Amino acid sequence: MLAEERQLMILKTLAVDHVVKLKELVSMLNASESTVRRDLQELESRHLLRRVHGGASLLRKVNDELDMESKTLKNVQQKKAVARLAATKIKDNDCIFLDAGTTTLEMIHFITAKNVTVVTNGPAHVDLLVRKKIICYLLGGQMKSTTKAVIGSLALQAINLFRFDTAFIGVNGIDPSMGYTTPDPEEAALKRRAHDLAQRTYIVSDSSKFSEISFCKIFDLAEAIIITDHLPDLDGFKVTEKTEIYVADQEAADR
Repeated sequence: MLAEERQLMILKTLAVDHVVKLKELVSMLNASESTVRRDLQELESRHLLRRVHGGASLLRKVNDELDMESKTLKNVQQKKAVARLAATKIKDNDCIFLDAGTTTLEMIHFITAKNVTVVTNGPAHVDLLVRKKIICYLLGGQMKSTTKAVIGSLALQAINLFRFDTAFIGVNGIDPSMGYTTPDPEEAALKRRAHDLAQRTYIVSDSSKFSEISFCKIFDLAEAIIITDHLPDLDGFKVTEKTEIYVADQEAADR
């Protein structure tokens, strides 16, 4: 197979799956790993894809962000598995920060701890919390049209009134060198402040966020505990010994 043919097949696969693993490409193209790596390097140099650890992904801008509706439809079972495990980290009488986002929203269904108090910047979260008769406080401020998260200076002022046993935070990217990232500087600032005000912080994220990098850094990898659905086989993705990771049992979430 000619290089042009291989590269066209790679791009067609990415157009459908958005992310592809190196091992899958080697098998699909019946080519050596070194050959496929050269193809990926060539396509990246032409700005047609982005190489990630262990494969490649569609090229996207670092400030791209899906809206709430689109996020809700992505990786549904993985998010459910992560949410179920994350909810077990909430103990009786805890005061927690629940970040806006689809995975933290899913967590609410699994909260069983008693006498929990929740502070959130997610208006959609409040509706579910009230229905479950969980005490909750909604931060005031500017609501984003995309993610429906409340952000901005007013939200930052309001969150300073609270202290948390635990913060549960969503991210758009998890990378060893860049840490946790998100596209919006104001949203990053609020996540960072919630982390500062909490005794411990959990990053709740499905595994698609590994090796992704967005525009704004929130904080370093080792500063929080990761809860994810599984650890992807990513070539070169290394976390420090200080980074604690919990992997959810997806089958348990389906039960």
